[in-house]
Amino acid sequence: MSGLINALGSKALLAPLAGITNLPFRLIARPFGCGLCFTEMISANGLIRESDKTIHYLATCPGDRPLGVQLFGSDPAIVAQAAVRVAHLQPDCIDINMGCPVRKVIKTGSGAALMKNLPLAGRIITAVVKAVAVPVTVKIRAGWSPGSINAPEFARIAEDAGAAAVTVHGRTADQGFSGHADWEVIARVKQAVCIPVIGNGDIWQAKDAVRMLRETGCDAVMVGRGALGNPWIFQGIGQMLSDGETAAGPTLQQRLEIIKKHWETEADFCGSRLAERTFRKHLLWYTKGLAGSGRFRESVGKLKDHHSMLTELERYFERLHDSSL
Repeated sequence: MSGLINALGSKALLAPLAGITNLPFRLIARPFGCGLCFTEMISANGLIRESDKTIHYLATCPGDRPLGVQLFGSDPAIVAQAAVRVAHLQPDCIDINMGCPVRKVIKTGSGAALMKNLPLAGRIITAVVKAVAVPVTVKIRAGWSPGSINAPEFARIAEDAGAAAVTVHGRTADQGFSGHADWEVIARVKQAVCIPVIGNGDIWQAKDAVRMLRETGCDAVMVGRGALGNPWIFQGIGQMLSDGETAAGPTLQQRLEIIKKHWETEADFCGSRLAERTFRKHLLWYTKGLAGSGRFRESVGKLKDHHSMLTELERYFERLHDSSL
């Protein structure tokens, strides 16, 4: 995995985000310098049962590389079996989620629940590593709670089990996505293992990524919510790392073009009718912070079809352009 990270050409990775990092989202992020993208988190049980919805998460294309596929589960044999199925797609790595704090995942003994069961976590990693030739990585949290920070110990178990790299989200499981990520934990994990460590948590701007790399010594950073409506963050990270300069933000026209391209790609991927619903959240993210965006979001929320939503979007950007003259 260290060889893969060195070959990526970018130390900025896109996190797996449920309901968000589908194929269209990944294809939008890549041209801006995202070094490695991950699929949405995929249920190992769902793959084995051949659930149509679960299999849909594996949709990819030749331009969707380098690609990591993320699995979750609590049964070593089932996760290994799912990994074998995924390996036929020839992903660049298979990631095992052991840090998701969502209740419906935890109650199955998967995700962050494994932060409380390190022996089982080790068996799962070992089973997957033995089952596939693809590099196996693991994504974890700082610990289950502030009183049980065990990421360094967890990372050593993952390394001993054959994991090629570990991603550390600096929040504890019981924090969810509230509060702040503790980057010091990421630094401690880096000191504890020899495999590459990827830092995750509170990267909202390019300068955050640069600071995380400097302060923790991690080998790469993973951007999650900071990439919502902002694929330009990867471009910014690349520029700051290469020459220390802050990249200029997108112009209004560039922003509008990417929104339209993303929307069109989403419609091609899941159909126009479904895209009318699924893309609304992206419209909110792409326009967040722009003048009058609250009124725009309110207007779009009342519209029912693609044509009227697109018309309102174009009118909104026309108003933004006129007000900037």
